[in-house]
Amino acid sequence: DPPPVQLIVQFLEQASKPSVNEQNQVQPPPDNKRNRILKLLALKVAAHLKWDLDVLEKSLSVPVLNMLLNELLCISKVPPGTKHVDVDLSSLPPTTAMAILLYNRWAIRTIVQSSFPVKQVKPGPPQLNVMNQMQQEKELTENILKVLKEQAADSILVLEGALKLNKDLYVHTIRTLDLLAMEPGMVNGETESSTAGLKITAEEIQCQVCYDLGAIYFQQGSTNAAVHENAKEKFFKTKELVAKNGSSSLHFTIDEERLAGYCQACGVLTSSADDATPYSQIHSCMKSGNYQDLVKIFLEDNLTLSLPVQFRQSVLRELFQKAQQGNDALDEVCFKVCVCNTVCDVLQGRTIDIQFCQLFLKPSKDKIDFLLEVCSRSINLENASEVLKRKMGAFLKNLCLGLEDLQLVFMISSHELFIKLLKDDERKLLIDQMRKRSPRINLCTKPVTSFYDIPASASVNIGQLEHQLILSVDPWRIRQILIELHGMTSERQFWTISNKWEVPNVYSNVILGIKDNLTRDLVYILMAKGLHCCAIKDFVHAKQLFAACLELVTEFSPKLRQVMLNEMLLLDIYTHEAGAGVSGERPPSDLISRVRGYLEMRVPDIPLRQVIAEECVAFLLNWRENEYLTMQVPLPLVQTNPYVKLGQLLAATCKELPGPKESRRTAKDLWEVVVQICSVSSQHKRGNDGRVSLIKHRESTLGIMYRSELLSFIKKLREPLVLTTILSLFVKLHNVREDIVNDIAAEHISIWPSSIPNLQSVDFEAVAVTVKELVNYALTINANNHFWLIIQADIYFATNQYSAALHYYLQAGAVCSDFFNKMVPPDVYTDQVIKRMIKCCSLLNCHTQVAILCQFLREVDYKTAFKALQEQNSHDAMDSYYEYIWDVTILEYLTYLHHKRGETDKRQIAIKAIGQTELNASNPEEVLQLAAQRRKKKFLQAMAKLYF
Repeated sequence: DPPPVQLIVQFLEQASKPSVNEQNQVQPPPDNKRNRILKLLALKVAAHLKWDLDVLEKSLSVPVLNMLLNELLCISKVPPGTKHVDVDLSSLPPTTAMAILLYNRWAIRTIVQSSFPVKQVKPGPPQLNVMNQMQQEKELTENILKVLKEQAADSILVLEGALKLNKDLYVHTIRTLDLLAMEPGMVNGETESSTAGLKITAEEIQCQVCYDLGAIYFQQGSTNAAVHENAKEKFFKTKELVAKNGSSSLHFTIDEERLAGYCQACGVLTSSADDATPYSQIHSCMKSGNYQDLVKIFLEDNLTLSLPVQFRQSVLRELFQKAQQGNDALDEVCFKVCVCNTVCDVLQGRTIDIQFCQLFLKPSKDKIDFLLEVCSRSINLENASEVLKRKMGAFLKNLCLGLEDLQLVFMISSHELFIKLLKDDERKLLIDQMRKRSPRINLCTKPVTSFYDIPASASVNIGQLEHQLILSVDPWRIRQILIELHGMTSERQFWTISNKWEVPNVYSNVILGIKDNLTRDLVYILMAKGLHCCAIKDFVHAKQLFAACLELVTEFSPKLRQVMLNEMLLLDIYTHEAGAGVSGERPPSDLISRVRGYLEMRVPDIPLRQVIAEECVAFLLNWRENEYLTMQVPLPLVQTNPYVKLGQLLAATCKELPGPKESRRTAKDLWEVVVQICSVSSQHKRGNDGRVSLIKHRESTLGIMYRSELLSFIKKLREPLVLTTILSLFVKLHNVREDIVNDIAAEHISIWPSSIPNLQSVDFEAVAVTVKELVNYALTINANNHFWLIIQADIYFATNQYSAALHYYLQAGAVCSDFFNKMVPPDVYTDQVIKRMIKCCSLLNCHTQVAILCQFLREVDYKTAFKALQEQNSHDAMDSYYEYIWDVTILEYLTYLHHKRGETDKRQIAIKAIGQTELNASNPEEVLQLAAQRRKKKFLQAMAKLYF
């Protein structure tokens, strides 16, 4: 900020500083001589700057400028509380009228400015006192804006009235302000005479007021189009006055570029047939749907190049949007406008837009005719430079090289413009190139949709049919293409033409054993495409492909029929989970019965994919079919299928929660299964030096499955209780290790055994990684589960990431207390959690936060609190936090500490905090608890703002 403007801020801040009386109560700033002098000094600085609102608005915040202009009104004898619209400006002294004008001009300008988007300033390191100050200023600004907007209609009437004054006015100078500050008897009426102050001519006033009124009318025009006429009138009047007197004076400056933009915009929005510009004509054509004239305007502008490229592109985007909304008639208009834009881009040396390439995928005679017409009308060959001619010639030449149809190429090469732009040698070379080149596949075109469009003759290119086969997902179409291909050659294996067609080995061994080549290709391709559609969640096409494959294999292979039924079951599970299941709708009973049937299936020699069993068990767990998994699933299935065994143990454990300890035999069984999965197999190996070393294998084969398979299975679960159970098991397993320093807390952790017979066999590094992965996954299912958030916080705490740990501890409290507006449940913020938060703050050097958190414990930890407060190198807001302390002992210690250090201001803040009546020890217990709860809430909310 310029030094003079900075002085205004300093003077007004000092003058508006509240005072504290003997009872430590905050009082409004007193109206004493010192404060009156400070306000007068601020007004003098503004007078030194000639009351230029451009300068003042640029450097002063809305609250400060509001205070300054209110002081101006006050010193100019405007009665407080008087509505400016009720005052007759012509009857007032010139300086008083000018003060009212200045205030209302600023009010209008501030409303307009607030409607513009503001670039957010990148915040620095979080500092609570700075953030509080910024928040207060923001709230104050919003309140002022609210009042200004409510009074906007009155301000507009005041300014409209000022346009009728037609007389010079005067604004206060340093001299007139000095005179006003003198005793009334010494002024002799000079400040109210017509010559006191800086003279502002009537035309200058008209220019300022017209510009500001035009801006507010233009803003209001977004909701009321008729107001644009008022804006246009005011801006054009401003333009006349600027042309007559210039855009600058001692008192103000008009931004001529912005004024020109406003005038142009008003011209577009309100133009008549007489004063129409290209912008207004295009606006009118788009509004009325006269697209023929629209294309004509673009075509004519290709010669003059008056429309900016951004405007051209915005019109084309709007046309595309209308076309996509179902107006098919606009497709041709889009193409024509796109061609005009493309030719304009070519002449100006810009790259060709992708939209032109897409619209030209299927060229036709009509499209080529229009393109040649645009090219011919966009360049005047007699006056055009050689550079322009070369650009246009290169464009037409490249266009020819991109066309497949020689007839369309001949249309271009025989055109008059082409002949004039390219030399004879260039034309002959291009035509020879086009005639000699071999036919090639155009991969950009869409596949042929009807089988009968393909000529049934040997001349059909096999590559084209293979390309269609790769792209098609219509079973009937795939069958027809394969029949055609097998009719042309019997030597090819068409299931191999795409490396994207992948079928699991357990299936491919059976499929490739089919003797008939056509049937083998068809079954393989239908299954591969169905599996691919399933993987990309295109379930509609996947179902069509699988249904066709099922119908085909039913005729000759019971084995493949069962395979397809299994795959269709998996597809139905995926479809439900991605559709109705997302909203919590239970699956139909038929689907649950089919899932059970699959698990109980005992058909010999059927190739099975492990993922289907995995998904079926996860499906039953997610939909709480615990009774079936626990009691009804056949015993042989549990013994042979590891996922069913794991699902049964999980279901039984969840079913028993919460229950007596002796009923948790299943929890122990589940524990043993997981421990074995996480155990490492070891073997001894003799090295070259004769020593025997122990080799550990991360993926143990001792358990019923690998750890990676277990993790993959868990990530298919969504039921909160199941996830909580398995998560608490891994947390307990993590805590069992001997060298663990910081335990992780979890719900239901007490149901698991407290020790492991052979600790050395467990791969605790893998367990730690698994815990992190599981809690991250669980939080994607429900980011507001406070128990999972506490686990995440404990993990960060255990790995010395204290800022992140605080983030999750605070988030856990916030989600279960409506952002701390209710009390955080004691089972969430246990003493252990609070102590860890204290340690985090301590290690982050936020010692005042430590002292406050010590109050949260069931028994206040004075020793830790006092030790923290003795630290002088604190990275938090220190005394700004004193208002959150409710323990009088801590506040008394703070008072003593600051007195001892000679810190008078901080001691005064501590005394003020103690002096609050609600902390009086004689108060009833309910009052003290309410005071503590209110401070807890404010403190935790302040902490959340720092760490979220």
